[in-house]
Amino acid sequence: MDIEQKQAEHIDYFVKQASNLKGSSLGNLVVEATSHPSLFAFSEIISVPNVLELEGTENAAFLDLLRMFAHGTWSEYKSVASRLPPLVPDQVLKLKQLTVLTLAETNKVLPYDVLIQELDVKNVRELEDFLINDCMYVGIVRGKLDQLRRCFEVQFAAGRDLRPGQLGSMIQTISDWLSTSDNLLVSIQEKIRWADNMSEMDKKHRKGVEERVEEVKKTLSFKKLQTVSRPTPSSEGMKRSFPNMV
Repeated sequence: MDIEQKQAEHIDYFVKQASNLKGSSLGNLVVEATSHPSLFAFSEIISVPNVLELEGTENAAFLDLLRMFAHGTWSEYKSVASRLPPLVPDQVLKLKQLTVLTLAETNKVLPYDVLIQELDVKNVRELEDFLINDCMYVGIVRGKLDQLRRCFEVQFAAGRDLRPGQLGSMIQTISDWLSTSDNLLVSIQEKIRWADNMSEMDKKHRKGVEERVEEVKKTLSFKKLQTVSRPTPSSEGMKRSFPNMV
């Protein structure tokens, strides 16, 4: 089962749970959701009316925490930690995993130094263990650890929740990509037509050459037959032509 299918199942579960809870009881659900080892998307939970009703209440910090897991990073959490509920170890791990996904959105080559700082790990060994065991093995990223260059080359990274206002820019990016793809497709089709025309011309030329070769062969064969069938002068004929010869 791939990560997208797992996400859909877990999101559906937490959305249904959130729809049946109110007030402080939603705080426990937020902790459970943000601690879940296979859940990395939270926008659908945030959009549940009961969850949105936490805004402006004494439990609003749990809504802010949910938004942090939807869009934020570990370093961003640390900067406002005093205004948010403290995290349990599983939440810390999850937010660091999400931080890797955020970094991979804009750069497919992540320097170790940047990762060590953003993830708050002690050394390269701890960083590589985290990337292997808690990211690649989980399936949220694929890539190559380059110890020589001290970087992580990202080949695949799961997407995070869209930030407010990000949908418009994403639509524009997709539109630009589609336009570029259409232009590329037209260019490829033109090259295919050109190649087909050249192939057809080549076939005609080859056929013409082959026909010419056959004509030359026939001409040579005819001349050869004429040479072979021509009579050779006899010795008597030569005597008559040259009577003084003994």
